Amino acid sequence: FRELVIPNILVFLSPSSTALRSRSGRSIINGNWAIDRPGRYEGGGTMFTYKRPNEISSTAGESFLADGPTNEVIDVYMIHQQPNPGIHYEYIIPGDNVISPQLLAHRRPGEPLNGQLGMPESTNQEDEDLHRETDTLTGQSAGTFPVIQPGRFPSHQPENQVPAVQPPRQNREHNWKQIGKTECTTTCGKGSQYPIFHCVNRITHEEVSESYCDSSTKPIPEEEACNLFPCPAFWDIGEWSECSKTCGLGMQHRQILCRQMYANRTLTVQQYRCHHLEKPETTSTCQLKICSEWQIRTEWTSCSVPCGVGQRTRDVKCVSNLGDIVDDEECNMKLRPNDIENCDMGPCAKSWFLTEWSDRCSAECGDGVRTRSVVCMTNHVSSLPLEGCGNNRPSETTPCNNGPCAGKVEWFAGGWTQCSTECGSGSQQREVICVRKTEGNFDVLNPYECSYLEKPPSQQSCYLKPCGSKWFHTEWSTCSKSCEGGFRVREVRCLSDDMTASTQCDPQLKPEEKEPCNTQDCIPEIDENCKDKYYNCNVVVQARLCVYTYYKTACCASCTRVANRQSGFLGRR
Repeated sequence: FRELVIPNILVFLSPSSTALRSRSGRSIINGNWAIDRPGRYEGGGTMFTYKRPNEISSTAGESFLADGPTNEVIDVYMIHQQPNPGIHYEYIIPGDNVISPQLLAHRRPGEPLNGQLGMPESTNQEDEDLHRETDTLTGQSAGTFPVIQPGRFPSHQPENQVPAVQPPRQNREHNWKQIGKTECTTTCGKGSQYPIFHCVNRITHEEVSESYCDSSTKPIPEEEACNLFPCPAFWDIGEWSECSKTCGLGMQHRQILCRQMYANRTLTVQQYRCHHLEKPETTSTCQLKICSEWQIRTEWTSCSVPCGVGQRTRDVKCVSNLGDIVDDEECNMKLRPNDIENCDMGPCAKSWFLTEWSDRCSAECGDGVRTRSVVCMTNHVSSLPLEGCGNNRPSETTPCNNGPCAGKVEWFAGGWTQCSTECGSGSQQREVICVRKTEGNFDVLNPYECSYLEKPPSQQSCYLKPCGSKWFHTEWSTCSKSCEGGFRVREVRCLSDDMTASTQCDPQLKPEEKEPCNTQDCIPEIDENCKDKYYNCNVVVQARLCVYTYYKTACCASCTRVANRQSGFLGRR
C-alpha cells in the first residue's frame, strides 16, 4: 500500500481497487475490504464523489473528486489486482484568484487548468516545488512518490538517480470561466442544459474576446440534467368514435387517459394523478341527420262487418324529412304503426259456437259417429244458456264409417254415452251385444254364442279434457263480395270449462277469423230483352254512338257489353 496526502482536491484513477481512509483509521470509501457503490461520501471535512469506469466517459479507471478544503490528512490506498497503468492527481492552494468549482467539475484528470497545471507563478522556491508536485506523474516527480508508468508495475528508483525537474508553465493573463448555463430544454420532466464558458481576465474577471484564451484549453461543455421534477399530469383526449346511428339521435365514445411527460416520453399513469383536473366526457350524443318517420295519412276505415269481429284499415307511409314518401325500409320497422286491426261490432244477436269434429269414429267398423261441442253465445262475458239461439241447433254428432265389418259372430259395442263430467275424470257406459252381421242387417244372438270371445267393457272411465280452456267459433259470415274475391269472417273466442272468457288457449291452435271467398270472376247477367236489332252494331260501338238513346236501344247487347268492360277496367284501376 502507498499513502498519498491530498490537502484540497484529489483525482485518483486506476483499474485496481482503491480506498480512502482518514489518518485516524476511519474508512471513508471502500473500507474493510468491501467495495462501496458509486456516490457521495463525507470525510476529512469535505464531500468526496466516487465514480466507477462504467459511470464515467473515461476508460482510465475509477476516480475520487472533492471540492475541499480538507481539515485532516487523507490516506489513499490501492490494491494491485493487475498491473497499474498510473496515478493522476491534482490539488490547489487557496489564493486571490478563485477558480470556479464548475470549471473543476468539467476538467479531465491531467488536463491543464487555465492553460497550466497549478496556480499562478510562485514567488519563492517553496511555491515552485509545490507547483511541480501538482503535475501529472508521468515521470519521476520531485516529491517522494514512486514513478508509475502505465501498463507496468511500479519500480524502486535507484538512489543515485537525479529526479528530472519540470520547468513551471508560463503564466497567462486570461483563462476560461463558467459564467452560467444554457436554458433548460424543458420546463419539467427532465431536460438538459450545458455550462457556458467565456474568456476572462484572470485579475479583473472581466470578459474579453475568446482570442485572448487558448482554445485548446477551453473546457468541453457536458450535458447536465435539469428540471427533474415530473410535469403535471394531464388528460389525453382521444378521437370520437363514429355515431352509433346513421340517422336520428345516437351515441359516440372516446378514450380519456391520464398521462405525464418525463424524459421526453409520455407515460400513462393512474387516473388519481389527474384529480386536480376536470375529466372530459367519454360519451356524447350525436345526430348525423334527421331520420325518416312514419306518418298516418288516413283515419281508420269502417269495420268490414256490421256485427261480430271484422277488420279495419288505414294508410301508413314512411316520409323523409323533406316530405317525400320513401320505401318502408327507410323508417324503423319496429316503430311502424298498425295499418290493419280487428274490430268488434258486438255480437250478431246470438250465435252457436262450435268446436272441431273429433278425429276418431266411435265404431271400429261399420257405421259410427264423430262428435263436437256446441254452445250458444249470448254475450261476451255472461253464462251461455242453450236457449236463445233458436231451434236450429247445429248437430253435435255426424255419421262415420270405417268400412264393412266381416260376417262373423262378434261382440258389438254401441256408442259410449256422454262422459258424466264435462272436464276432469268421469265415466261412460255403452251396450255390448253378441251379433252376426248379415248383408245390411245385424242378427242379435245369445251372449253365449260370443262367450269364446273377449267381451268389450261396457263401462269405462273418461277424461274429456282438463278443466281448462278451449277455442270456440261462430259460423262463417256471408262473403263480402259475390265475385272477384271477397272475404268472410267469424268470431273466435277462448272459453274456459265454465264457458267464460279465458286467455289460456294455445294461440297456435286458434282457428282463422278471416278467409277469402268468391274468388271467381264476375259474369254479367244476360237480359233477354236486351238484344241487338241490327247485324252491324259493332259499327255503332266503334263510332261511340252508344251514348245516344236510339243506338243504345237498337244495339242494346253490344252497348251493354262495352259499358261493363269499361266499368270493370275503371274498378281495377
